[in-house]
Amino acid sequence: MDADFQRQKRRDDALLLLNVAVEAMNLAKEVSSITPAKAVFGSVGVLLTMIRVCFPPISSDIIQVHM
Repeated sequence: MDADFQRQKRRDDALLLLNVAVEAMNLAKEVSSITPAKAVFGSVGVLLTMIRVCFPPISSDIIQVHM
């Protein structure tokens, strides 16, 4: 398999998992009846969203620097 294809697949999988995690945090925030828990779920959801948005492009050398 092509190395670029494998990296792109891993990146897509990571983004998919981040999307699932963000949705899980949003759902947990909505169904939680404890106010401090809502704040935690909201904060984690925002953090995961920031990670998802700032995910570096696969074709640059930025990944090597961050690893």
